[in-house]
Amino acid sequence: MRRVAVLFILGFFWPALAFGQGYMARLLHHPVPGGVAVVPLGAGDAAPRAFLGKDRVMVLRDSDGQWIAVVGIDLKTGTGRQALRVEGGTQGDRSFQVGGKQYKSQHITLKNKSQVNPDPEQVRRYEREYKEQIDAYRRFRDAGPSNVSLDRPVNGRLSSPFGLRRFFNGQERNPHSGLDFAVPAGTPVKAPADGVVTIVADYFFNGKTVFIDHGQGFITMYCHLSAFQVHEGQPVRRGDVIGKVGATGRATGPHLHWNVSLNNARVDPAIFINAFQP
Repeated sequence: MRRVAVLFILGFFWPALAFGQGYMARLLHHPVPGGVAVVPLGAGDAAPRAFLGKDRVMVLRDSDGQWIAVVGIDLKTGTGRQALRVEGGTQGDRSFQVGGKQYKSQHITLKNKSQVNPDPEQVRRYEREYKEQIDAYRRFRDAGPSNVSLDRPVNGRLSSPFGLRRFFNGQERNPHSGLDFAVPAGTPVKAPADGVVTIVADYFFNGKTVFIDHGQGFITMYCHLSAFQVHEGQPVRRGDVIGKVGATGRATGPHLHWNVSLNNARVDPAIFINAFQP
């Protein structure tokens, strides 16, 4: 009996052992549009380098000692196979499968009509600001993040989830690229991991905004703030207050809009706080 029991236990755990899944793989692997794929890269002393298209991908050593690629999947990605180019190591290139996911719709009414249909000067301003943000998202520092299981930047109710199809005054716009927290104005916003502040700016749509670079293409953004408590280039530690919640920019009331980006793909922040809904 004892031997049968031991074999049952080994059989129960064998799939995890066979695939070599460590803690980060189990936490982060949700390979859908707007999700994250964790791709095993094998063991070895030196970290390999991985690329999805032209964008370099985060590579970490997981709790089981294996190297893994942590790949952000853009919301516009279709279902099917995606190729990952790997440099270094002896395992060769990799691929992963992207599954499907349906996102809900959200209809918002704005009194400020220019935030639905900006005039030409406002469009030029937005284009400048958009380029500045994309440049920040594309940066890749070799230093790895202090943690990928993130703290919530504020404690409060999750309101608008990631990926919503958004309609402003009846007109469809880009899907919701972050996660919203419904919290009062003035609530302190805290860094969920160590990093370097790369943007402190007041944007047309995002309002007062802070970007933090956590390393290896892992970037977080905080929007609609009422006040800043950091400056560009400042190192921050996990738990440091970076600003306060507000309703600046395109917002109907006080809340925090929080983005997470990997390899220049905006992904669901809920994955990193163990709140992902399949």
